[in-house]
Amino acid sequence: MRIAYDVIGNKEKSVAILGANTKAPQKAAREIMKRHKAVKSVLRKLSDREGEFRLYQTKLLLGKRDTEIVHKEHNYLIKVDPQKVYFSPREGTERQRIANKVKQGERILIMFSGAGPYAIAIGKKHPENEIVCVDINIDAIIYAEKNVRLNKLKNIKNICGDVREIRNLGKFDRIIMPLVETAIEFLDEAVLYSKKGTIIHLYGLSKRKTAEDLEELVEEVADTYNFKYKIVGKQDVLPYAPRVRKVRLDLKIL
Repeated sequence: MRIAYDVIGNKEKSVAILGANTKAPQKAAREIMKRHKAVKSVLRKLSDREGEFRLYQTKLLLGKRDTEIVHKEHNYLIKVDPQKVYFSPREGTERQRIANKVKQGERILIMFSGAGPYAIAIGKKHPENEIVCVDINIDAIIYAEKNVRLNKLKNIKNICGDVREIRNLGKFDRIIMPLVETAIEFLDEAVLYSKKGTIIHLYGLSKRKTAEDLEELVEEVADTYNFKYKIVGKQDVLPYAPRVRKVRLDLKIL
């Protein structure tokens, strides 16, 4: 039986998440738990990401109601409940790509930071760098604080709030915007926190791996808010939906 699903967790306890279009979901859930002894719960997505917090609505198909887990990737741990906070195990490689781009001494802002996976990935490689995270979901910030402690880091500050309403954060050397569906709508805000030479990692959706769709949107925003930039990198990250890709543009503010 071919089943498309994600597994979040570790060798002792994991949660599997099925897509909304999974056929025979109960049968699929039983099959997953047969294949993976560590999977203690199977969830099924009921919708696309929606609402203010951009979460998937889910239904417990099989197993324990307690879906809080500790996910292990690379050299760090992420505690999360996928029913409360968005987290994608598929983006572990992308998180490492970004962490490897960071330079010593940079001041970093992460918008829509969730449970803090980008911050943790960067913080483990660069414990001397100051990292500021902002997310509007209080559950995300609670888990982000847990993850800071879990990974014994001291250089990450988590702020709960709307990134458009928070002020006096100062300027940053690098800004990460991983909210793929709507990050482009906040690019003008990222520019306010930028200075000459700031690198903005902007995520978005494109029907082309070359990210031309996102490039066109960036050009429109730059014209509207009158700022200059240079594209210094592009990345085809992951499939998002049929014929739609998750992509990243690296913008340097001029």
